[in-house]
Amino acid sequence: MEEWSVVHKVSILGFLGAALFGATASKTHFCIMGSISDWINMGSRVRFRAWVLSIGIAILGAQGMHHLGWLDLSGSIYLGANFGLTGFLIGGVLFGMGMTLGAGCGQRTLVRVGGGNLKSLLVLIVMAITAYATLRGLLAIIRIEVFDALAIDLAARDIADQGIGTLLAHFTDTSAVAVSRIVALVLGLGAVWYALKDRDFRASYDNLLAGTVVGLLVVGAWYVTGVIGNDDFEPVMIEAITFIAPTGNTLNYFMTWTGSEINFGIAVVLGMIVGSFVYAVATGNFRIETFMTRADMRNHLLAGVLMGFGGVLSLGCTIGQGVSGLSTLALGSLVTLVAILFGSALTMKVQYYMLDEGFWPSLRQSLADLRLAPRTLGS
Repeated sequence: MEEWSVVHKVSILGFLGAALFGATASKTHFCIMGSISDWINMGSRVRFRAWVLSIGIAILGAQGMHHLGWLDLSGSIYLGANFGLTGFLIGGVLFGMGMTLGAGCGQRTLVRVGGGNLKSLLVLIVMAITAYATLRGLLAIIRIEVFDALAIDLAARDIADQGIGTLLAHFTDTSAVAVSRIVALVLGLGAVWYALKDRDFRASYDNLLAGTVVGLLVVGAWYVTGVIGNDDFEPVMIEAITFIAPTGNTLNYFMTWTGSEINFGIAVVLGMIVGSFVYAVATGNFRIETFMTRADMRNHLLAGVLMGFGGVLSLGCTIGQGVSGLSTLALGSLVTLVAILFGSALTMKVQYYMLDEGFWPSLRQSLADLRLAPRTLGS
C-alpha cells in the first residue's frame, strides 16, 4: 500500500475492520437495542454486558495509546470545548426512540441491510438523507440556530475540553493528566469487570466474542486514523467507528462520485454492509424481508428520521458515542449514552402498554415504571 495516499490506506483498513465488525455482528446477533429490550422486558442483561465489555476495552485501549503519546484524542469531535448539552440530551432521546421503532441502531441497520432486510434498507436511506440534511442541508438551520446556540462554551470558563478527567481536575485543582488516567482505569476496568463477573455472560461465547471484537475494532480505528493517518502532508481527521453522519456522507459520495473522495467513515459504512452480506450468504442466512403492515412501514420511516436527526445532534449513536466517544472519556458521550438508553426504554414501555391503552395513559404508565412519575399517575 506504499503507492497509495494516506486517505486510501486509512479507508481500506477501515473497510476491512468494518467488514469484520459486520460479519461478527451478524454471527453473534450483536444488537444494542435488542440488549436493552432483553433487560427491560425479560430482566436479562447478558447481551447488554457485551456492549459494556466493548466500552471497557475501548476505554483502556484508546486511553492507553493516548497517554503513551501514540495519538492525541483531543483532536476528536467528542472532546470539543463546546458542550452541547441540549443536543446530547434531546438528540440522544430521539435516537433511542428511533432505534427502537426501527428495530436496531445504526450498526444493526447496516448489518440487517447486508442480510437482505429491505425494511432496514428503507431506514438506512431515510436516516442518511436526514443526517446529511442536518449536517449541511435544510435541517442544519435548526441544529445551528437552536442547538449549537445553546452549547456551553467551556473555554470561556478556562476549561480546555469536556473530558471527564479535565472537568474533575478543574474543580478539584489537580493534574488533568493524573485524574484522566485514574478515570480511565476506573471506568475501563470497571466496565470489563461488570461484564465478566456474570457467569451467564462468561458462558456465552457469542456475546464474549462480540464485545471483545467491537472493543478492539474501536481501538484499532483510533490507531488507524490517529497514527497511520497522522501524516504531515496529508493528515486524516482522527476518528473511530460511528455510523450516523457517515451514512449521510456515503449517500452524498454515491451521488457526487466524480467530485467526492472516499474517507474512513464512508469506508466503514460500506465495510459493515459487505461483511454482513458475505457472512449471511456464506452461512445460508441471507433472506429478503419486507414490510407486512403499513404501521410497520410508518414506524421504520419515522425511525430513520429520528436516528438521522438525533444522531447528528448528539454527535453519534450507540457505537459512535456509546463506545468510540466514551473511549475518549468525554462527558458528552456519557450524557448521550444515558439519553439513548432512556429514549429506547421509554419507547419500549409505551409500545407495550399501547397494546391495551391509548398513547397518553401508556406514556404515564411507562414513566411510572421508569420511576420518573408517581405510581398513582400510572395506575
